[in-house]
Amino acid sequence: MWRSAGKASELQKDSAKSVEITGKKLAIFNVAGKFYALADHCMHRGGPLGLGHVEEGRVTCPWHAWEFDVKTGNCLTMEGSKQASYPVKIENGEIFVEL
Repeated sequence: MWRSAGKASELQKDSAKSVEITGKKLAIFNVAGKFYALADHCMHRGGPLGLGHVEEGRVTCPWHAWEFDVKTGNCLTMEGSKQASYPVKIENGEIFVEL
């Protein structure tokens, strides 16, 4: 089911934000005008990826600097590990995530 995650205009390019939708914490990313969603808790120690640094399609966890590809959820720090990712679409300027 598609759920609203806010207005696309609220998220500048190459940035992230944390949201909670139906009890699920997600990190929403705007990478060069394209939007992506991952589980908001870093698999390493639970750091908030929505507060991480976004650059070149990667997010760096603010707690221990683990890196993830925001498009796929693949962990770039621990090969073979993957963060949960969710489909995203934009309709009428609003971000929707499929849960």
